[in-house]
Amino acid sequence: MPEFAEVEFFRKRWAQATAGQRIRSVELHPAAKIFRGTNPAAIKRALTGAKYLSSEAQAKQMLFRFSGGSWLGVHLGMSGELRAEPIGYTLLKHDHLVLATAKHQLVFSDPRMFGRVQFHHGPTPPAWWTKIAPPILSPEFNVEAVAAFLKRRARAPIKAVLLMQERFPGIGNWMADEILWRAALHPKRLAGSLQPAEVKILWRECRHICRLALDTIAGRGNYLPPDLNAHIPRTWLFWHRWEDGGRCPRTGVLLVREEVGGRTTCWSPRRQNL
Repeated sequence: MPEFAEVEFFRKRWAQATAGQRIRSVELHPAAKIFRGTNPAAIKRALTGAKYLSSEAQAKQMLFRFSGGSWLGVHLGMSGELRAEPIGYTLLKHDHLVLATAKHQLVFSDPRMFGRVQFHHGPTPPAWWTKIAPPILSPEFNVEAVAAFLKRRARAPIKAVLLMQERFPGIGNWMADEILWRAALHPKRLAGSLQPAEVKILWRECRHICRLALDTIAGRGNYLPPDLNAHIPRTWLFWHRWEDGGRCPRTGVLLVREEVGGRTTCWSPRRQNL
């Protein structure tokens, strides 16, 4: 599932392609599950002729603002992606929403349809956007808030806690593993067992990884080609965690891969002691 920085990457892809443009036409599959709870006809009616104004990403969601008080929310789910295709592009089976401008066709494709499109009309952002937890890079995400949350989830493995979006918005599986690896914390450690110094390290690494991910994944290059992970350094755990046989980029030992908190988890047994 796309995570914090990857969501920002896809947001920028659409934002770059539609900057200053009006939506000439809207094509969609009204029966697609990505429109659950939303009226596809209302989206088509409101966005046709509307001008793109701005957008932002929070956690694993995106919000696109258009003239006329229209707000389009996008959650990519497990397999969704946003693309900018040239005019004349032939739509594929899983291209469930397409916004056409004078220069591009903005495509939301989702083969497994775990993603979601939401729509709101009004002068202010919708409640489903404003209720998202404070971003990890915001002042509200502080050591005290993290410590209090870990205390409430004291008997849960720290890996599982890092995936809880109500405190760690935008953190997904690979980012959680990367954070714990850099913090030298075993993913099976119970959240309540962390000492104050370890909580501070965890908080620091959460913010550090978010900044690094934004810089390396969402902060470089042209967002039109599919170069999502092109700039991630090989010194990250990211490149070594996906298959058996990977080695810790710092210690050289074989990595361990097991299920923790319901998710496949990777860690370095020499660096991350239980």
